[in-house]
Parts: sequence; structure tokens; C-alpha cells
Amino acid sequence: MVHVTRKRQQGVALPVMLIMLVVMLISSIYLLKSSNSSTISAANMAYEEQLSKAADLGLQAAFQYLQVRSTGSKVAMATDDKANGYLSSYDTTVLVSDSNFWTNAVTIQSTPALPFTIQYVMHRACLLPNTTFDNNSCMQTTANPAAAGSPVALGTSLGITSSSFNSAPQIHYIITARIYGPRGGYVVNQMVALIDG
Repeated sequence: MVHVTRKRQQGVALPVMLIMLVVMLISSIYLLKSSNSSTISAANMAYEEQLSKAADLGLQAAFQYLQVRSTGSKVAMATDDKANGYLSSYDTTVLVSDSNFWTNAVTIQSTPALPFTIQYVMHRACLLPNTTFDNNSCMQTTANPAAAGSPVALGTSLGITSSSFNSAPQIHYIITARIYGPRGGYVVNQMVALIDG
């Protein structure tokens, strides 16, 4: 008679498989969250780009206002027109994030086609308000005498040794537009326009 001894089974495979399943479950959850956050980030970037393009409508409206006002009279550019969002000076201590910066802002009414609230303000880059640039300290650039489409820009240096402009200097006008989106987005765009003084 042969006597067979049976070994007691250890059952190692089951705990190993359970651990592997837990690891696979955790990594699949991580991959799902990672792909979700990538999708959300891409959607947010597209939304911000859409807001930025819509804010350009405010920049365009302000630029058209400056063009019309500057062709009428150069003296008109030296005086505030707060009802239309124009200030003849620029206070560098007031930041775009301050509510005082937007006190005289013009609001473009939102429509169903444009479900945003757009505001813009314009500042002449001068120190003193309601004063002509001759008696003021303004940011100025010499006019470029190069013909339109010319590959060479022939500006004149405004260094200390340069005493005068080639022609009437161009004054800097800072246009700032901001937009609030329906989902809580907020974008601020700025541009500088140069207009003959």
C-alpha cells in the first residue's frame, strides 16, 4: 500500500490576482481623469480664444471713434469725452484690474448672437488731462516717412541727441477692452494707436 501525503494548498494566486486587478482599476481611473482634464483644458483654451476675438470688437469700435474724432480737430483730442469712454490723460498708477480704470467705460450691449458684455476705454498717453500735447508730457513717436509697402522703415531716432521730429509727431492712444463671458470667462485686450499730434 502506497501512502500519499497531500500538501496543503497555499492559495497564492488569488491574492496576487486581486492586487493586479486593483492596480489596473486605479490606473484606468487615472487615465480616465487625465483624458477628461485634457479635454476640459482644450475646451477652456478654445473658449478663451473665442472671448479674446469677441473683445476685439471693443478695440475696433474705440479705434473708429478715435479716427473720427482726430479728423475733426486736433484740439478735440486734448479734451476728455467721458460719455464716449475717452480720457485725454493716462494715470499709470491705476491698473486695469482696478474698478476706477473702468469708470468711464462704454458698454457694447450683448445680443443673442453675441452673448457677451464688452466694455472699452481709451486713454491718450499724456500726463496732464485737457491740455494740448505742446504743453504736456506725452508718449510720442516720429512719423515714418517710408512709403506704404516699402520694405525699409526710415524712422528718425528720438534719442537725446535728436532734437526734432521729421514731421508732426504721433501721439500714443491706449485702447483697453474687456469682456465677460456667459460661463464666467474674463479677458482683457489692449492696443496702442498712433495718431498725428
